[in-house]
Amino acid sequence: MEQATELFVKLAPVSSVISRLDEKFKYSIVGSHLINTLALKESVQSTRIEGTQVTFTDMVNESHKSEQKQEHIEVLNYRKALYIGQERIKNGYPITTRLILELHHVLMEGARGANTNRGEFRKVPNWIGPTKRFEDAVYVPVDASEIENYLMKWEIYLNKHPYGEKMDISHLPGAEFILDENIHPLIKVAILHAQFESIHPFLDGNGHLGRIIIALYMMQSEQISSPIFFVSEELEKQRAKYYHLLNETRGNNPKWYNWLNFFLDAAQRMAEKLNVLLDQAEQIAVAGKEKCDGHTEQLVYLLTFRYPNITAVQAAEHARIAPSTARRTLNALAEKELIFKDPAQRRNVEYFNYDVLGLFDK
Repeated sequence: MEQATELFVKLAPVSSVISRLDEKFKYSIVGSHLINTLALKESVQSTRIEGTQVTFTDMVNESHKSEQKQEHIEVLNYRKALYIGQERIKNGYPITTRLILELHHVLMEGARGANTNRGEFRKVPNWIGPTKRFEDAVYVPVDASEIENYLMKWEIYLNKHPYGEKMDISHLPGAEFILDENIHPLIKVAILHAQFESIHPFLDGNGHLGRIIIALYMMQSEQISSPIFFVSEELEKQRAKYYHLLNETRGNNPKWYNWLNFFLDAAQRMAEKLNVLLDQAEQIAVAGKEKCDGHTEQLVYLLTFRYPNITAVQAAEHARIAPSTARRTLNALAEKELIFKDPAQRRNVEYFNYDVLGLFDK
């Protein structure tokens, strides 16, 4: 009971700083534009947890290349799956097994392991460990034949019973405190993530999908109104501890307090960092807009917060202006040193907003 009390004491300030972040985004002149850049950052960090070396700067610099490296494809797939999931939630569709299969299909398109039951639950045993050898496994997930049954219960815990029935807790006799389906969403999402990783329903892509579910559930549970809260960056900073604490939630004597405490700490650090980032982005945008001449320059300038590496074609499409107008506007912004244009480029010119990139590439 003492540990439960500690978690609930910690919960209030974490929830408060996330609410403050959500409120800021609603009134920010760059909030909607930053969503795209935040999603790219999250996609990079989540992929790095899996051991890739791709960086946010890599993704920005390579964003207009016709051919992408394998690691870049995985990052782009993650962002695409994130977008699809967010649109489903916005349109009122809850997180379900069906959505999970759809997102896995997107995640694994052209990625490593793409030939291993893309968009399908695994049909063979799987294990979690430092190598691909079963003898080195630190955890063996549920049998393939039990995946759907486990996920059905996981889904009920997530969305609650469709007829309002309480979940069965008869298997928890004598428990001092039970974190049931009505628990606060921040604690619940941490439990859902750990449970999903323990079920490990796919041969590959479980970690990526599990972290996407965190972001989607934060929207579904109305902790945030926009897809702006991601924790992969903080989890990646303590990757070994993240994996270790997840593993401690398994077995006959799970240590849930350690994992939940760690997750709340990571959530608070991330929320505080995002609050600062948004404040700084707002200051940059306000100062930059004052240097702009007219509506079109302001419009294109704010677009560079969404696409820190932008082309005239891209600006024309999103600002709904002629390509010649977009090019002229971007050149004007470059002359005012609001963005950077490489003078050596003659064709397919790219323009960089390094003020924005500096906020994210830390």
